Amino acid sequence: MTDHFNRRDILRTAVAGAAVYSTGAYAQATWPTKPVTMIVPFPAGGGTDAFARPMAAQFTRLSGKSLVIDNRGGAGGTLGAGIAAKAVPDGYTLFMGAVHHTIAPSMYPKLDYNIETDLIPLILVASVPQVLVVNPKNISGAGFKEFMAQVKANPGKLNYGSAGGGTSHHLAGELFKQQSNTFITHIPYRGAGPALNDLIAGQVDMMFDGLGSSAGHIKGGRIKALMVSGNKRNAAFPDVPCAAELGMPDYNVTTWYGVWAPKGTPADAQARAIEEIRKAVSTDEAKAVWANQGAEFANVSGPQFDAFVKSEIRKWAQVVKASGAKLD
Repeated sequence: MTDHFNRRDILRTAVAGAAVYSTGAYAQATWPTKPVTMIVPFPAGGGTDAFARPMAAQFTRLSGKSLVIDNRGGAGGTLGAGIAAKAVPDGYTLFMGAVHHTIAPSMYPKLDYNIETDLIPLILVASVPQVLVVNPKNISGAGFKEFMAQVKANPGKLNYGSAGGGTSHHLAGELFKQQSNTFITHIPYRGAGPALNDLIAGQVDMMFDGLGSSAGHIKGGRIKALMVSGNKRNAAFPDVPCAAELGMPDYNVTTWYGVWAPKGTPADAQARAIEEIRKAVSTDEAKAVWANQGAEFANVSGPQFDAFVKSEIRKWAQVVKASGAKLD
């Protein structure tokens, strides 16, 4: 009798386990079953938005479910990150963050989230060099040499806009000042979009921006690119000299963008999100947008992206300490 009872229980357990496995497999195969929200922690028009929206369009087309962009700007991108970290981890809230979020731990002493423990790195979607752009009416002269002469002749009188204190725009400017022995006043905004708008309008003189958000304005002649960071020119803008050519071989700042999920998001939803985002970014339509903005898709995901994020946190902590950068 006991033996019969045990076998019956074992059979029932096996059937239940198979059902659970089947349900999990079914969930993985069908996610998403409803629209997915992607929190973008900057206003529309900035670099993060410039990649999030084309990616969302292709995600929606390929998956059959909408990827809805929710712009939550403020506090150098940390406001939106905090909202994403506290979102229900059901697989239907994602977060499009950037290099700024690996700088923030060194700049904001009281963040209400921890980028390493409250959010799960899914996939790195775009990487672009930083570019020095100026308003051609505010900055006279033809190129970088003339620009440097004007900056050195007017210490503190010229200014640069950023997406906010503690963002890569801010730190790129501080690093530039440190390496070029110049003084330029920092003007923080609530995102790259508003800062770019004021740059175009002549309210600020320059920006150290991710090439992705500046590309269209450079091509349209509204702003002028004087230098891309690093030791090589960018294929999308072959006429713009790189930092190494201009005597700044150590000026290497890259703006990158990636997707995270709130801690506790089911593993199957994470895997499917990575797969669908990879498909979206790999379409011809997305590739054209990436190329037009001078961006690369590294196709780094999961543990590799997690390791990259941790290495960036360490790197920027050293830059912040060396530059003495502080929130304005």
